[in-house]
Amino acid sequence: MLGSINIVAFVPTRDSTQARSFYEGVLGLRFIKDDGFAMVLDANGIMVRVSKVPEFKPAQFTILGWEVSGIEKVVTALQERGVHFERFGFFEQDELGIWTAPTGDKVAWFKDPDGNILSVSQHV
Repeated sequence: MLGSINIVAFVPTRDSTQARSFYEGVLGLRFIKDDGFAMVLDANGIMVRVSKVPEFKPAQFTILGWEVSGIEKVVTALQERGVHFERFGFFEQDELGIWTAPTGDKVAWFKDPDGNILSVSQHV
């Protein structure tokens, strides 16, 4: 029933000004509006609502990700914009912080200003 309807993504923030600077200024999402409850952004036709919350504890897993081609170039470009890629001790990541799964898929993780874990991934 919902398989042909657009998804809306939600990400929490305690500081919408800082979140806007990151999502719009660093990641390049297009700002649509601030409706008082959330900052609304466009990510290539997908609505991302960065919801204003007084307090929350960031999840310890990925809550939002982008499928990319040429992950090495994307990671390098984001690093040049000040994005720090996370290193995890339980699997091997390359010098850019990219993990290659046994299937050949590649993933790199980073955090937004609120500590939410985001990712870029390339799938075979």
